[in-house]
Amino acid sequence: MTDVALPARAVPRRPRSRGLAAFLRNRAAVAGAVVVALFVAVAVLAPLIAPYDPLKTNFLLIRKAPSAAHWFGTDDLGRDILSRLVFGARASLLAGCISVAIALGIGVPVGLVSGYFGRWIDAVLSRVVEALLSCPFLVLAIALGAFLGPSLGNAMIAIGLSAMPIFARLTRGQVLAVKAEDYIEGARAIGLPDRWIILRYVLPNALAPIVVQATLAIAGAIIAEASLSFLGLGQQPPAPSWGSMLNTAKNFLDAAPWMSISPGAAIFAAVLGFNLLGDGLRDALDPKEG
Repeated sequence: MTDVALPARAVPRRPRSRGLAAFLRNRAAVAGAVVVALFVAVAVLAPLIAPYDPLKTNFLLIRKAPSAAHWFGTDDLGRDILSRLVFGARASLLAGCISVAIALGIGVPVGLVSGYFGRWIDAVLSRVVEALLSCPFLVLAIALGAFLGPSLGNAMIAIGLSAMPIFARLTRGQVLAVKAEDYIEGARAIGLPDRWIILRYVLPNALAPIVVQATLAIAGAIIAEASLSFLGLGQQPPAPSWGSMLNTAKNFLDAAPWMSISPGAAIFAAVLGFNLLGDGLRDALDPKEG
């Protein structure tokens, strides 16, 4: 029997240099990458950037307007809003990244198994995924967060489990398209084990849309974490979180509007940055483009 030579990447792919060039030509994508990098740097360097202790109260500075000493003003306990905003970036980015990692770690294997093996396995897993998808993402995250209890760790688990069905469905669809290719049939014909085919040929060729979806999902996870913290189910006081800062600020919208402006703007900027980055990656990784 003649040996069949299988390429490492059977599906034609855009060369990395062309993909990078396409990404760099996209000004919106580059702007999104810069915004994301800026927030990551702020979160990592928070102790060096924050001008004050984010937990230190000062009852002589309660709800002071923005000034040279406190650029974004102070909150209802006299704490510097800029310092709390800087440290709050840690909670939001950590929640976004870990939640998506949980969703990937569960959803991608489920989608791979469901799409590749099919039959009753696909039927059972697809029904479970469809049942979870029937519940809105944020509603499911709030329900799981309330069930697990209020804490940042439980909020990340709740968000990750709520986002998992999206990755399972996306991965399944990609696997169904990839496994119909001739090189997969060739791999089966020469007796390669299913595990090897999945890891060596199926997953790499289905990975690009998953990476794009993961980037976009981080933006959704940041909003979800802020929503859970706003409801008291996320980061617990006095630890800073953008959502909990908004929860406190809602009581002082007339007397101290600056308390709500900065955390709201931070959430908006972070989500916009990840969305622009995700759109740029989608265009750069699409082999049909350019």
